Amino acid sequence: MIEMPKAYVLLNSEAFESQLTKALREMKGVEEVYPVYGVYDIIVRTRADTMEKLKETHDKIRKLSNVRSTLTMIAHEG
Repeated sequence: MIEMPKAYVLLNSEAFESQLTKALREMKGVEEVYPVYGVYDIIVRTRADTMEKLKETHDKIRKLSNVRSTLTMIAHEG
């Protein structure tokens, strides 16, 4: 069985976090969204059929208003 690529994105955001989490939850390829306390404001889990589609999802995330910075960690089955 071939695993679909998945990744976790740590986001730093501007104000209006609830609007951003709503927009993220509505995006294709986004499976989970959690506001968190600490260095980052939101953690997002993504999954796609291919690495190219995963990259497209992450490009869309970075372009959302109120996203200041992201850190992406691509997961692998170990």
